[in-house]
Amino acid sequence: MIMRRWKASGGLLKTELVHHRRFKTRQQAIQEITEYIEIFYNQQRKQEKFGYLSPAQFSQQYYANLLAA
Repeated sequence: MIMRRWKASGGLLKTELVHHRRFKTRQQAIQEITEYIEIFYNQQRKQEKFGYLSPAQFSQQYYANLLAA
């Protein structure tokens, strides 16, 4: 299951970041791909498991609902 998710997200990574791009060094590639995963993919990208909200939006909604209850 994890590998299936990685294959799907790896395709997204290739499409959004890697294709049509040349990195000067391996270190530059590692840094930019890590930043993409940590900043965009993990934090901002809308995710199906969160009802197509970003993790930040989901957290905000979750805590707003807790306060309202």
